[in-house]
Amino acid sequence: MKPVIAAIDLKAFYSFVECLDRKLNPFITPLVVCDAERGPGTIVLSVSPYLKSLGVPSRLRKRELPPRGDMIFAVPRMLRYLEMSAKVVSIMLDFVGEDDLHVYSIDESFLNLAPYLKLYHCTPHELVARILDKIKENTGLFATAGISENLFLAKCALEFEGKKKPDGIGEWTKEDVKTKLWPMSPLSKMWGISANLEKRLNDVGITTIGELANASEELLIKYFGSIGKDLREHANGVDDSNIREKYIPKESSLSNGQVLFRDYKRSEMSTIIREMSDDLALRLRLESKRTSLVSLMVGYSWEHHSGFARQLTLIKPTNDNDAIYDGLMTIFNKHCADLPIRRVGISYGKLSLDDFEQLDLFSDPEQQISKKVLRRALDDIIARFGKDSVLRGSALLKESNAKRRHSQIGGHRK
Repeated sequence: MKPVIAAIDLKAFYSFVECLDRKLNPFITPLVVCDAERGPGTIVLSVSPYLKSLGVPSRLRKRELPPRGDMIFAVPRMLRYLEMSAKVVSIMLDFVGEDDLHVYSIDESFLNLAPYLKLYHCTPHELVARILDKIKENTGLFATAGISENLFLAKCALEFEGKKKPDGIGEWTKEDVKTKLWPMSPLSKMWGISANLEKRLNDVGITTIGELANASEELLIKYFGSIGKDLREHANGVDDSNIREKYIPKESSLSNGQVLFRDYKRSEMSTIIREMSDDLALRLRLESKRTSLVSLMVGYSWEHHSGFARQLTLIKPTNDNDAIYDGLMTIFNKHCADLPIRRVGISYGKLSLDDFEQLDLFSDPEQQISKKVLRRALDDIIARFGKDSVLRGSALLKESNAKRRHSQIGGHRK
């Protein structure tokens, strides 16, 4: 069966939802999704189709918005967006099976249409049109789509054609690669090429997708490793990804990061690191896992444009808050300069199952067991009543932001 893949994207998703909830027309309303209270440097998550039509980009900072007296600022509501995204996914599952749907992000999905064309007695274009109409009818949201024979080309058809067509549907085949994809420049227009990667490709003389497609595979592997081969294949319209083959990572990790609301002093960071490590250690225990590798990333204030990222192997696998925190602070005390700090991230790697307890020979075994029982009791309270039901006394300090973060999803208000 010849593959038929559709990439479906929800138009200006966050801002569209905010306009619908306010009973406003997104195509004539100057609305942005942005928490204006965070100051001029805060990121705008979405702008309405009306502002996009005026040339306002989808991603920018508040200070970069055009000056308008009628601008509507909508505070992000992540629970609402997740609710609407779930409705859209449910609609897609009315047309295809779960194995033939890949949810790529909160507002974008890939569908394998090939097994359903005979069932619905229609062409791929007709089936996608039905799905888009159903999304609009049931939710009020507008969606666009791209159709092709693999995920990469479907994404290209969506980005370069579907979003511009009156019916919102673009269709590409491999025959379109040379005429539609190869002439493209800059390289970062192509899905999977960042601005940094584009610069590195430019440094070896590659400036268009066509030049990338025809570059020596040996050259690309030499300078970019295995990703060089993948880039060349994509530039030639080749993508062997299979929606039904779900990716299972060989190694997993847990991570947590945040951009601080102000510049923090070095002396204040122990509170932030403690709160983040407590939250992530709770996730470890809820998944019945332990970690033996902790990592810490610190980014200094914007004017310094620097920071560090280091990792430390623990003496033994653990999910104990104190042991993990001690490891993170060892990294912090060794590598952190006395500069204002604006970003911090932690991660736990080399995860293993928490299926037995290895007692420490140098500590009282009864105290170790009692500590684990106490920790389990506190976890049960948090699971039942929420994270704010059990907090450290440090949550009352001015530098603490535990309560604020517990009221957010993805760094934004629920």
